Amino acid sequence: MVSKFNFKIESELPCSKLSKANNLNDFLSLCNHIKKLPYGRTKNRSDYVSVLKENKGTCSTKHAFLKQVAIENNQDKVLLFIGIYKMNNSNTKGVGDVLQQNNLEYIPEAHTYLKINNTTLDITRSTTSGESFKNVLLVETEILPNDIGDFKIEFHKNYIKQWLLNDNLNHKFEDIWHIRELCIAALST
Repeated sequence: MVSKFNFKIESELPCSKLSKANNLNDFLSLCNHIKKLPYGRTKNRSDYVSVLKENKGTCSTKHAFLKQVAIENNQDKVLLFIGIYKMNNSNTKGVGDVLQQNNLEYIPEAHTYLKINNTTLDITRSTTSGESFKNVLLVETEILPNDIGDFKIEFHKNYIKQWLLNDNLNHKFEDIWHIRELCIAALST
């Protein structure tokens, strides 16, 4: 179980209708189902509806889908956020080798998650061991489901560019972005 918060999915709007077609008739069942789906980018990284069609998703598509179902069912307590955190092997298992090979302690990574009644709900991460991303959160902002595409990418890129300037690092932005993509690829395997 990922949350005690629940509501019945009654809307006939697209994401709710798709959920019910998959026999996911309440928010808690939907969260638990999406949590079990494998991590992976969908064909179109900003098409959150594809999560149930392709049976996989990232933090962005999975949480945006859930937020859209909440919107369709007038559940305004469910909020969608992008946070930038210090991604390292302690809080994101699998990226350590890539970071070590590139002499980096961490990379600022964008992560998408929900907040319900001011409690973070993250269905894409397991914090059974290691530290949570919340312990190394640098900045966060509330968004809407359609913001997981261009807005999220620009927000993230702008943060990294500013980080490189502020910390006086001897890396080009393009190199950091490439290293970040290698980290994401390592998570998908």
